[in-house]
Amino acid sequence: MSNATVVLSLGFAALLMLVMVAKLWLSHRQIRHVALHRAAVPAAFADTVDLPSHQKAADYTIAKARLDTAETALQFAMLLAWTLLGGLDALNQALLSWIPGGMTQQLLLLVSFGAVGAVTELPLSWYRTFVLEHRFGFNTSSLGQWLMDGIKGAALALALGVPLAALLLWVMGSTGTWWWAWCWAVYMGFSLLLMWAFPAFIAPLFNTFQPLADDALRTRVGALMQRCGFQASGFYVMDGSRRSAHANAYFTGMGKNKRVVFYDTLLKQLSPDELEAVLAHELGHFHHKHLTKRLITVSMTALLAFGTLGWLASRTWFYTGLGIEPSLDAPNDALALILFMLVMPLVTFFAAPVMSAASRRDEFEADGFAASHTRASDLSSALLKLYQGNASTLTPDPTYVSFYHSHPPASQRLARLTP
Repeated sequence: MSNATVVLSLGFAALLMLVMVAKLWLSHRQIRHVALHRAAVPAAFADTVDLPSHQKAADYTIAKARLDTAETALQFAMLLAWTLLGGLDALNQALLSWIPGGMTQQLLLLVSFGAVGAVTELPLSWYRTFVLEHRFGFNTSSLGQWLMDGIKGAALALALGVPLAALLLWVMGSTGTWWWAWCWAVYMGFSLLLMWAFPAFIAPLFNTFQPLADDALRTRVGALMQRCGFQASGFYVMDGSRRSAHANAYFTGMGKNKRVVFYDTLLKQLSPDELEAVLAHELGHFHHKHLTKRLITVSMTALLAFGTLGWLASRTWFYTGLGIEPSLDAPNDALALILFMLVMPLVTFFAAPVMSAASRRDEFEADGFAASHTRASDLSSALLKLYQGNASTLTPDPTYVSFYHSHPPASQRLARLTP
C-alpha cells in the first residue's frame, strides 16, 4: 500500500467524520434553539401570529430536524460502506465476473449504484411523507400515488440518465487528455436542455397544469408582467394539492417555454393583491439576472470539478485510497465518476454558508423589486401567510440558517419590507 493511498484513506475518514459531526451539531442547534423559543410568539409577530400556529411550526421544524439527523446517519453509513468498507469495489468485481469490462459493464455499474441508493432511501422517504407530513396535516397523497411517482421518477432517470452517462463515458474514453473539458461541455448542454424542456415536457408527467381560469387575476398578472418588461407563454395552475398542502408559485423555463405557475393551494391562501406581489418577487429574480448569475456559477464550478476529476482519474491512489481496486485491463471511468460524486459533497460542505448567503441576498433583492412594483404591505402579508401555511418556524437557529437556508428568516424579510 503506497503512502498516497494511506494518506487519502486517513484524510477521507477524517473529513467524513468532521462533516458528519458538523451536520449533527447543526441539527442539534436547530432543535434546541427552536424548542427554547417555542413557548412564546416573537414580539415582532405577537399581533399577527397566534401561539398554536407558532408552536405547530416549532414542532414541525423539530420533527424535520430529527428526521434529517437520521438521514445524515444513513447517508454517512452508506458512504463509508461504498468506499472504505469495499461495497463499490465488491459491486464492480461482481459485474466484471459476469460481463467483460466495457461500456455495458460500466453503465450497469452506474445503474446498480443508483438503484441501491434509491432503495435505501425509500424507508425514510415513506416516513417523511406518510408519518411526518401526515402528522402535521400536509400530506394529501395516497400510497399508490407515491409509488407511481417513484416509478415515473425511476423511468425518467433511466431514460435521461443512461444516454447521458453513455455519452460521458464515451467522451472519457475517446477524446484524449482533454476529455474532462468535453465532458463539461456535454454536462452543461444537457443541463440547459433540461431547463428548456422541464416546464413543457417533464413537469406535466407528474402534475396537471391548467390555464389560469380567473380572468381578473390573469389580467392583473399579465399587466404586472408587461410593466415589468416580461413575457410568458401562459399562466398555469398546478394541482399541488394532490400531494401536499404546501403552497408556492414560480416562473420557469427558457425562451418561448417561459411560464408562470401557481400552486392551487396558493390561490386558496392568498388574495389577488398578495398573489400579484408574490409573482413580482419571482420576476425580481429574472430582473436582477439571478438565474443567469447562478447558471454561470454552476458552470464554473462544474468546470473546476471536471478538471479536478480529469487529474484524479489517472491516479491509482485515488481508487485504492477510497477502497477500490481499479481494473488493469478494463476502463475505470464509471468508478471515477461514482467516487467523485461520493466525495465532492464532503469537500464542498464548508462552502455552503457562502452559497446560502448569496441566495439570501438574491431573495432580498427580489423582495425589493416586488416592493417597487406592488405594495410592500401585500408582499409582507403574503409572506406571513406562507410562513404560517407552510409551518415555517419564526425562530430558526442563526448558525443553522447560515449553512442551510436559501431564504432569509421571516423576521429579517418582513423587517426590510416594513416602512
